[in-house]
Amino acid sequence: MKASARLTVEADGGRFVVRELRSDAPLTLLPVRGQPVVHLVGSAAGPLGGDELTLTVLVGPRACLTLRGIAASVVLPGPHNAKSHTSVHIELGEGASVDYLPEPTVVTRRATHEATLTVALGEGARFRTRETVVLGRSGEQPGELYTAMHVTRCGRPVLRQRVAATVESLLGKRVLATELSTSDTREAASGEWWSRTRLAAGGTLTTAVADDAVTAARVLGYSHDGR
Repeated sequence: MKASARLTVEADGGRFVVRELRSDAPLTLLPVRGQPVVHLVGSAAGPLGGDELTLTVLVGPRACLTLRGIAASVVLPGPHNAKSHTSVHIELGEGASVDYLPEPTVVTRRATHEATLTVALGEGARFRTRETVVLGRSGEQPGELYTAMHVTRCGRPVLRQRVAATVESLLGKRVLATELSTSDTREAASGEWWSRTRLAAGGTLTTAVADDAVTAARVLGYSHDGR
């Protein structure tokens, strides 16, 4: 399956205005009336092996948007061991603000998934994302997930990162949680199974590994609130 969704939002006299909204299952976008919030709903199973899903989000100057997932994505194997692919591209105009908060991605046995997030920031724009990867369902051998995150500001690199999420790379843990904030000014810090790194272009990248998604979320919350 090939599917795409596209969202364009703008600020109009202090109001949040959706200028364009187009969805294909399983990528369904649902705006919240009266709020700068759009829910991303998985309206079909998957991704399945062989699927290619693309989401494009354009946020105009000084506009604010929270793009929030509703339920976890469960990556399932497809025929002939085909990989599934998800690509998310977000552009922020000058002074815009975006929080992209998908729910966890669960990679089931024999599934292989590739996920790419590309973010282009205008001058003074702010971006935050928190993503969680779960390797396998409870009691199940995991699949494989490969992620790439490319963030630029006015064409200059902020973050370029590639991750191969496997049980071996996570030292036996099942969950990898990452939070990127381009406006965070805190210093680098670390604790048991988590670390926060300052980025040369501004902002921080916080990473945690855990045995379950609840613990990973709690660790990220502690790193955010307690340090």
